[in-house]
Amino acid sequence: MNEIVNELLQVKNVSLSFGGLRALNNVSFSVRRGELFSIIGPNGAGKTTILNCLSGRYRPQRGGILYGGEDLAARPASARTKIGVARTFQNLALFSHMSVLDNILVGRHHLLRTGFLGGAFRTAAAKKEEIAHRREIEQIIDFLELQSVRHSPAGALPYGIRKRVELARAVAARPRLLLLDEPMAGMNLDEKEDMARFVAELNEEWNMTIIMIEHDMSVVMDISERVLALDFGEVVAEGAPSEILQHERVKTAYLGAEFSARNEE
Repeated sequence: MNEIVNELLQVKNVSLSFGGLRALNNVSFSVRRGELFSIIGPNGAGKTTILNCLSGRYRPQRGGILYGGEDLAARPASARTKIGVARTFQNLALFSHMSVLDNILVGRHHLLRTGFLGGAFRTAAAKKEEIAHRREIEQIIDFLELQSVRHSPAGALPYGIRKRVELARAVAARPRLLLLDEPMAGMNLDEKEDMARFVAELNEEWNMTIIMIEHDMSVVMDISERVLALDFGEVVAEGAPSEILQHERVKTAYLGAEFSARNEE
């Protein structure tokens, strides 16, 4: 009973097809509050598809998704941010012409309370709210070490910094559940180490429950509490990183013989 109460997310027998292509087939898993949960698998395994179901871009044809005990699938995508679900994307989705600061502020749009007229006429309530929002944005900028680029157009920044800005915008939404779609893709080693540190601290110090898709298995195994392995839209294995490393199908299909041999030495 306590285990059920502690679960923030429950995915139950979710299936989704596109035409004759089965993208997800009876996928089930749960994520506990405060957990850093990773999803791995080769390209086409259904990883991003399950995140799209959680964020509202896709709706499962079968199965259910419970978030905090409530039916998440019944909520439109636009309403999910309001209940604490935020995400980043594999392909960057920043406003290139806008500054880093303004991109991050977009993440707090759903938290605004004074409305259009209050903002337009700069009422006392609107000014007070803006100060509070900017105070939180400053905390995020400091945490993600974006001080030096705060006023730079997002589109002019190096790729690794833009990935960090997108993470900042998602964090600005004040999520209970943060969905990260390959946050370290395309980064060099130093950038990956920084991003892994940020993700781990968001989980441990900011108390965010995180679901992360990531191809860098070293990062996944270092910072994840549990790992779900998918292949062809089906669950292959689920468990602690050490258990996943020992799963034969995972070792050969996902991690490769060289990685498996290195971890067995």
